[in-house]
Amino acid sequence: MNFTELIPTLEVAIGPVILISGVGSLLVSMTNRFGHVTDHSLKTAKEIRNNAGDERRRLSCQLEILVRRARLLRLSIALAIVSLLLACMLIIILFVTALLRSDLGVPITLCFTACMASLIAAVVVLLMDVNLSLAAMELEIAGSAEAPQPKEQEQS
Repeated sequence: MNFTELIPTLEVAIGPVILISGVGSLLVSMTNRFGHVTDHSLKTAKEIRNNAGDERRRLSCQLEILVRRARLLRLSIALAIVSLLLACMLIIILFVTALLRSDLGVPITLCFTACMASLIAAVVVLLMDVNLSLAAMELEIAGSAEAPQPKEQEQS
């Protein structure tokens, strides 16, 4: 294969490379969310040990939500990584196709479709985490509204 024949292959491979960059940025966001959830979970678990009664029940509900969020984020991260791996495989298949001058249209189509399906699933699961975090926030707000408010000190 000479250089002029390689240029169209490189042009075709640029799309998956851009996809890899975009999914990588999404992964950074997902792992940051995961880190915040795990840190908050550890803090909440410690608070549960130091509280009793209604406060302990409220914190336990928060911890259950945090565990569900961590599981969703783990799944979302795994799906995004699968998408990255499939994009890498797609690039390899494109180059093998060009080098061997063969027609591997079906494997290319299947790999690309699986890559996009995995990315879509990762984003859907991430959206589920965002919705669950909103539910946790609403629970926290409802709990603080029910808590007795501190009395203002009387001025003399």
